[in-house]
Amino acid sequence: MLNISFIFTIFFTVTTLWPQSLVYGKEQKPYEAAILMEASTGRILFEDNIHKKWPPASMTKMMLMFLVMEELNRGKISLEDQITTSADASRIGGSQVYLKEGEVFTLEELMQAIAIHSANDACYAVAEHIAGSASGFIELMNEYAKILNLKDTEYHSIHGLPPSGGGKSDITSAYDSAILAQKLVTYPKILEWTSTKEAPFRDGQFILRNTNKLIGTFPGADGLKTGFISKSGFNLTATAEQEGIRYISVVMGSPSDRARRNESAKLLSMGFKLFQKKVMLKKDELYPEEISVPDGRPDSIKPAVGKDLVVFLKRTEVDKVQIELKSYPSLQAPIEEGQEIGQIIAKVGDKKVGSVAAITPQKIHKAGFFYKLYKKVVK
Repeated sequence: MLNISFIFTIFFTVTTLWPQSLVYGKEQKPYEAAILMEASTGRILFEDNIHKKWPPASMTKMMLMFLVMEELNRGKISLEDQITTSADASRIGGSQVYLKEGEVFTLEELMQAIAIHSANDACYAVAEHIAGSASGFIELMNEYAKILNLKDTEYHSIHGLPPSGGGKSDITSAYDSAILAQKLVTYPKILEWTSTKEAPFRDGQFILRNTNKLIGTFPGADGLKTGFISKSGFNLTATAEQEGIRYISVVMGSPSDRARRNESAKLLSMGFKLFQKKVMLKKDELYPEEISVPDGRPDSIKPAVGKDLVVFLKRTEVDKVQIELKSYPSLQAPIEEGQEIGQIIAKVGDKKVGSVAAITPQKIHKAGFFYKLYKKVVK
């Protein structure tokens, strides 16, 4: 006879950890699109309508944050830059820190206002500082979207506010948002800002309050960006790290702040509870299968692993991983040390779950006449 207590425990675990769409069916989904990605490999662990084009609302500011970090890395700007508020910046509505024309703040102060409080007026001031105008900055945003191959994304504002006068809405997808987030989490400064629950602004006259309610409530949560307008519903790109593993979740089009927060927490919990990281092969480890190199000295070689081959799998799949080598055809000597000569692929059944480059562990010289003769004699 079935144990009723055991059945209840299983049901509770599933409904708590797994997204509602997996438990209750499509009609019960508390979002329009959702994704869960492991940050270091980009492995997608859960997806639902991930390429559905949807208004990002204030998640548009993620591209502004990325652009700022890129400019900082190039030395074009500094966090100590003094930025004077223009008349246009002071008139931006929505979520704001009520900048006054002529007020001066450092770039870092304005970035805190953007990353923590989602301040639209701060966005405008930063955009003017970097590109000279909001329209020029929007052009940069779209250029970077192309560079990052964000095919579902098109920007028409710097902040995500609804368009006025018949203008076009910003558009993106859960997938593109996760890819952009994957870039952002590599910047410690971004995570420092987005993990801050509260911070003083304007010498403490104004308190910046984080719009991401996972901060301080979900273990390891340290970012990233919320978004809401009536057309988009409630959006959230979230990230959390536990024991050195980082996941990124995106939920778009939820009916409430509570729904986007809960579903994001479920997605992140699913990653941490149900999936396991495993290093299948270590960097520089020699793969046991040899690759033939005609006219090479040596004429065959065991390739080295270019970097750690890491997989993220459901715990029940970890023992089912198969590793195979696919070498590139028509290899010809000479081949330099460290040159890519194939791919080492991890698979579960027919599903590819990871891959790394196979490289030469040493230089392969072109074989001369006497070496070829020697090899024939030995054979």
